[in-house]
Amino acid sequence: MSITVADVEHVARLARLELSPTEKELFAGQMDAILGYVEKLKGLDTDGIVPTSHAVPMENSFREDSTCSSIGLEKALANAPDRAGSFFAVPKVIE
Repeated sequence: MSITVADVEHVARLARLELSPTEKELFAGQMDAILGYVEKLKGLDTDGIVPTSHAVPMENSFREDSTCSSIGLEKALANAPDRAGSFFAVPKVIE
């Protein structure tokens, strides 16, 4: 499969990106090289290879839940740029 400039333009339009003609040519070549490498990987014999989610065996990466005291209101708001009483004050984003 070969990636064309038209393919790059289609993807750029979907992603709402504006690309120069030079970038379109560059990205077409790069995407074509990536797909060429994927095709090369498809040729590998992977029968008998167990899928893994980690490179090393892991039993459980979670720690036990434990309760502890909080850091307190003053410490939590100490570096806040603005506060409203006991809350972080943030700009209004919905009108």
